[in-house]
Amino acid sequence: MQRVVKQQRVGLLVPSSNSTQEPEFAAMLPSNVSLHVTRLGLASVDPDSTLKIVAELEKESKKLADADVDVILLAATAPSTRMGKGYDGQLVQRIQDATGRRATTAATAMIAALGAYRARRIALAGPWSSQTNQQVTDFLMSHGFEVVSQVAAEVTRNNDIGRLPPESAIELGLKADRPDADVLFLACGNWWTIPVIEALEAKVGKPVLTTNNMALWQVLKMLGGHVTVPGFGRLLREMPELPLAPAEKAA
Repeated sequence: MQRVVKQQRVGLLVPSSNSTQEPEFAAMLPSNVSLHVTRLGLASVDPDSTLKIVAELEKESKKLADADVDVILLAATAPSTRMGKGYDGQLVQRIQDATGRRATTAATAMIAALGAYRARRIALAGPWSSQTNQQVTDFLMSHGFEVVSQVAAEVTRNNDIGRLPPESAIELGLKADRPDADVLFLACGNWWTIPVIEALEAKVGKPVLTTNNMALWQVLKMLGGHVTVPGFGRLLREMPELPLAPAEKAA
């Protein structure tokens, strides 16, 4: 077997019951990027669990730093939006302080991707509970976005979410979509979505953003050197630039 040289390394902090992110990321990553994973305890997507999961953040991040990763990613939407605006930044800082590595979260990537497309009106679909959907909605609204519709499948056990077929993303996405939405957002990193993103984009005529394709897009932009990753929707195919942070705009 020919050896493929991995020039860049991504560290992924994944909920312990997540069975989807590793195969989805492995499928989407360019061949010169390797994936290194550690797990944070979470069995169900409920308010207590999504708060307690980050108790292990520093300990598990340090393990990824031992692998000399370039970026550490907490690609979990519910945990990284759990405490409202600014919470994702606190999690990023905790990871960076513990490891000295660059870091990001699903929530951070979500805001960046929406900014890259200048989207303001969001249609939201999630496999979890209406309560978790509202938590994500509140986070988006705190950043100035409007959630024009939201639909939840009411599945809270994370192992059950990971067993939902990709077709459930098409069904729920079409139910959530509205003509006035700028983008359709399929939330949850344990929901199989990448096999259907392009088919769904063809149906709705707008970008379909998912927890995993947004997180990977931001990580690849942070790493640099990646022009396009075709086959997983407009975001990774077009690779728009990261929007400027407020401090950068002011400068």
